[in-house]
Amino acid sequence: MNHRRIQIAEALAHYAAEFFVRESNGTSLITVTRADVSPDLKNSTIYISVMPESAEQDALAFAKRNRTELKAFIHKAGIGRPPFIEVVIDYGEKNRQAVDEGLRGK
Repeated sequence: MNHRRIQIAEALAHYAAEFFVRESNGTSLITVTRADVSPDLKNSTIYISVMPESAEQDALAFAKRNRTELKAFIHKAGIGRPPFIEVVIDYGEKNRQAVDEGLRGK
C-alpha cells in the first residue's frame, strides 16, 4: 500500500472510531480495528469488532445505516472527499482473540 493510501486508511479508522463513540447508544462497544482503501481511493472498508458479541449484528446494522452521516463527519474532519465506505466485522481480529484465549487456557 502506498503512503497516501496508508494515510487515508489511518484517518478513516480514527474518524470512524470517534464517530461511533459519539453516535452509538452505548449498549455495545464498537471498536474500529482498521481500515483499508482501494488503490483508486474511491472505496474503503472499515473493520469493526463489537462487545458484547451478542450485539454484533445490531451494531453492524447501526454502522451500515449511518454510513452517510459517517462520511459527512469524515468530510468535515478534513479528508476532502471521502471514499465510499463499507463497514464489516473484523473476523481476523475475532480469530486472533480466540487463539489468544486458547493459548491462555481459557
